[in-house]
Amino acid sequence: MAAPSTGSVLSFEEARAVVEKHASHIVATDHESCSLLSAAGRILAEPILADRDLPPFPRATRDGYAVRAADLKSLPSKLRVIGEIKAGPVGPIPPLNSGETISIMTGAPAPPGADAVVMIEYTSRHNDSVEISKGVSSGENIVPRGAEAKLGSVLVDRGTRLNETAIALAASVGKAKVEVFARPRVAVLSTGDEVVDIDSRPGPTQIRNSNSYSLAVQIERAGGIPELLPIAPDEPKRLHGLVEQGLKSDLLIMTGGVSMGRYDLVEQVLSEMHAEFFFTGAKIQPGRPVVFGRIPHHERSRAGVPAPHRHQYFFGLPGNPISTVVTFELFAKPMVESLSGSSPQPLVFLHAKLKSDIRVKSGLKRFLPAILSGEHETSQVELVPWQGSGDLAAQARANCYVVVPPDREHIPAGEWVAVMPR
Repeated sequence: MAAPSTGSVLSFEEARAVVEKHASHIVATDHESCSLLSAAGRILAEPILADRDLPPFPRATRDGYAVRAADLKSLPSKLRVIGEIKAGPVGPIPPLNSGETISIMTGAPAPPGADAVVMIEYTSRHNDSVEISKGVSSGENIVPRGAEAKLGSVLVDRGTRLNETAIALAASVGKAKVEVFARPRVAVLSTGDEVVDIDSRPGPTQIRNSNSYSLAVQIERAGGIPELLPIAPDEPKRLHGLVEQGLKSDLLIMTGGVSMGRYDLVEQVLSEMHAEFFFTGAKIQPGRPVVFGRIPHHERSRAGVPAPHRHQYFFGLPGNPISTVVTFELFAKPMVESLSGSSPQPLVFLHAKLKSDIRVKSGLKRFLPAILSGEHETSQVELVPWQGSGDLAAQARANCYVVVPPDREHIPAGEWVAVMPR
């Protein structure tokens, strides 16, 4: 077997940093126009700018009475009511003179001359006048024009994943269509003679190809388009051909064939294709035999001479189903995010009290399937009983991972532990 050109087994933190470094150098360029409703979850390829000051007028934030704050120096104060303003008024708004007030609704424009709004709870209406029992400061309960954004200022940055708030901001400035980055094509290649298609009847020692389908879901959530390739057998020539096919996509993710067994051929085939390996393992469980690297990608110049163009990145993920899911989340996801136009998102860890003791061997950082439960501010977490990284049923019951540091062998119940949501 040909040896990898470089690469080694790294700690989790080192391996994650290597991926993030390479992901940060990727610049997505292809983009397309998309209707606003279809843009949810896509990555913005242009900034969304304010088309006017926001708010476009001084806006009341409470139901009550628009006043001149100086009129309330002595309390209680009685003012003459000269009108009412609701949100979206039609026609001119009368100016407010000293000794006068106007009934106003939340979201309505404050009248000229008013510098505050008194909440209705501190007023008592008497026909055409109102008695006010509490004073206000100038500016209280009014948002000034342009306080949220000035005309032409950036409301949503390029590279932002469009969630409900970003979509609402785009709608607020009349963007019926937005420019979004094209979704990267991510090839998925499951390997191994033991793997068969899901519509096949497996033999006594075979398994159906679940990994390609779990990866497809994760790729779509990260912003990519999964392209499922045929299953690669444990035969170098056929595997080589399928790897070449996968390298035509923006990213290649392989599962299985990256361990140390006689028929684990992925690293051998990649080495023959002059792959550069950044790491060939990470000190984690599940997912230790994870591989990350790149292969030189060439295109011919006008003179017909092969010329270096760019690199194609690839991941080799372990074949056990939970290992595949975990290693995509930890390592492959940042690359898909960058290819889709987004900055790689940092991993988020919560903390919860451990419900039952954990005992493991030290040396590896462990991401163990668990259930986070509890209500409101009280939460606790407990490992799901599992039979190793092939136990998909246990994974299906879990809603998070308990993260166990490599130097811990025993964590007692009641201790706060790091939790990675799924």
